[in-house]
Amino acid sequence: MLSLIPKTTVAILVAAAFLCHPSCQTHDSSHPDLALIDSIENSLLPSIIIQGQAPEGYPILERMEHYKIPGVSIAFMNGGEIVWAKGYGYAAADSVRPVDGQTLFQAASISKPVAALAALSLVEEGRLGLDEDVNRYLVDWQVEENEYTAGEKVTLRRILSHTAGLTVHGFAGYAFNEEVPTLIQVLNGEAPANSGRIYPDTIPGTRYNYSGGGYTVMQKMLTDVSGREFPELMDAYVISKIGMESSTYHQPLPEELRVHAAAGHLQNGEMIEGRWHTYPEMAAAGLWTTPTDLLKYAREVQLSYAGKFNRILSQPMVAEMLTPQMNNHGLGPGTGGSGDSITFGHGGSNAGFRCQLLAFTKLGQGVAIMTNSDNGGYILGEILRAFSEVYGWSIYKPDIRELWPMDQEKLKALSGRYRLEIEDQELVMEFTVQEDHLKGLQLWDDQSFDIYPESEQRFFNVEDGVDFVFDLNPEGILELTIYQYGEAYLFLKI
Repeated sequence: MLSLIPKTTVAILVAAAFLCHPSCQTHDSSHPDLALIDSIENSLLPSIIIQGQAPEGYPILERMEHYKIPGVSIAFMNGGEIVWAKGYGYAAADSVRPVDGQTLFQAASISKPVAALAALSLVEEGRLGLDEDVNRYLVDWQVEENEYTAGEKVTLRRILSHTAGLTVHGFAGYAFNEEVPTLIQVLNGEAPANSGRIYPDTIPGTRYNYSGGGYTVMQKMLTDVSGREFPELMDAYVISKIGMESSTYHQPLPEELRVHAAAGHLQNGEMIEGRWHTYPEMAAAGLWTTPTDLLKYAREVQLSYAGKFNRILSQPMVAEMLTPQMNNHGLGPGTGGSGDSITFGHGGSNAGFRCQLLAFTKLGQGVAIMTNSDNGGYILGEILRAFSEVYGWSIYKPDIRELWPMDQEKLKALSGRYRLEIEDQELVMEFTVQEDHLKGLQLWDDQSFDIYPESEQRFFNVEDGVDFVFDLNPEGILELTIYQYGEAYLFLKI
């Protein structure tokens, strides 16, 4: 869908006003370096910097208004301690309640690495086998046996590392007026479930294929083995042990916690009807939490890896959890980097919420960012690049690209209107010539953006790094292909 393309390039937006100018709330601070905080929140960096030009730092409040994001919450850990946390903006577009230390966000897929701690703890208790067929532990539902499982089996290790060959990438959740399915209905893809059934469609262990469906199988397995409901299991094995006092896997969110919950918002700034969706797929997407609590998880992993504080997992098990499998994914968290700069973490994307957790395994640093908007993904990268600049990380650096000199006539030849027909909609954008680049305008929502040439055919958007390629098709018609995250969107000149 075109809504996958950032607002500054191509996005389907409905006209709506951003409710108000965000406010800032500092919370849960412990001797923060105020100068560094100020530097980060006023120096958000774009995806691309043009060679020879000084990078322009963006203030976070301006970027939130730019992207129609009502609220952002950030917590930072340094030297193994959570040294500051700060909220920006509001918990909902219809509220003047600021984001603070008690504001709950949906962690979305960050639910997975936290849930992995409970699964691996049951392995260490001898109640689960990391490399055993999961059907040994499932009571009243079984993973389908088919041609893909004839020689290899679905195992917990493979589920945790997304190599189990199981279907269903992610989940849409259920609106306030929709019936919520049981876990068995989700697993079988039966009404009222809005996702497909979960079964092996690839030989387990042969390919990385991200699967929220796999973690839903794991949820069933953990409840079957423990005899507990999943939220109670997570509280006993993880949340209470490491002091995640503002966290719960309960779905729907209990009434007494709703006063602290942020509401999710669409790309146009409008609040999701009913404020948020419910996710019975708790292990995959059901955690409500705060950035501070996410860093408590990260700190537990760091200290356990170092053998200093092993309240949930032993040092060898944490080391195995952080060992990259396929596609640099560990047993729960994603992994990256090398030497002292190895990292673990995860991103999250639920309806109306986007978030990111990044932690350094050995350096004692980490950052958690949570937003209550479908546009939150755009600001996450800008914030992480600001942290990278201030703390000298080797990751999350803007790409540096050289500007290709193009004369006005060549730019003029590419200007004009381009059209895309998609999902019964006609989207038209218009390009006009600037001094050394093109300015684009989305005629369906009046959003403008600038693209710069790196060759006579290829242009880039500085803010989000999206690429634009102009070319003549076999019929001699000028076409524009926009690339983002492996997707291509083809516009024809009109």
